[in-house]
Amino acid sequence: MDQKDNKVFWNRYAKVYDAEVLRFSRSAYAEMYRRMSEALTKEMDVLEIATGTGLIALNIAEAVRSVEATDFSPKMIETAKKKKVPGNVHFSVEDAAALSFPDRAFDAVVISNALHIMPEPERVLANIKRVLKPGGILIAPNFSHGHLRASSWNLSVLILRLVGFETYSKWSPEEYVAFIGRQGFCVKNWCLLKAAFPLVYLEAVLDREV
Repeated sequence: MDQKDNKVFWNRYAKVYDAEVLRFSRSAYAEMYRRMSEALTKEMDVLEIATGTGLIALNIAEAVRSVEATDFSPKMIETAKKKKVPGNVHFSVEDAAALSFPDRAFDAVVISNALHIMPEPERVLANIKRVLKPGGILIAPNFSHGHLRASSWNLSVLILRLVGFETYSKWSPEEYVAFIGRQGFCVKNWCLLKAAFPLVYLEAVLDREV
């Protein structure tokens, strides 16, 4: 991405990422793995954007044909590659707003807890639409902050900015679902999961007519 992003923060955070995610959101992530594995099939080639250290990619690998797991942070990908990686999972560095993959290359795209910290989420979703096959599935869980009290939210934002982390979008659960719908996806189901912040689990299908 051309504008300011969180890459420096994520490069620094890579070594402790797994421990922090599991510390605050272990049960939510376990539920996401279960739901994703049920939504995907063995015939699917899946792209994961913002894979971090590969927690989701490694946990859904048995449910699909292949996973191309990407992140814009080289340190995150470096950390992911050090794990025990199944043969059908490949890690690579990619810019979510300028994906290098050909059109209609994937049956499903997973992007988890990332759209709110990307400067141009609309551009990212446009790229996702391009690489999805007709009728392709988008699985896009995302933390929801829009309904939190302003005082607590503003304090959290200030602390995060001090350590080099920026949040670009703040959606309530309903606002997030509507946002995905406006980008050319038909939301099939969504629910709230309990995590460090309220987490919207969302599955949608690409609407080629939009």
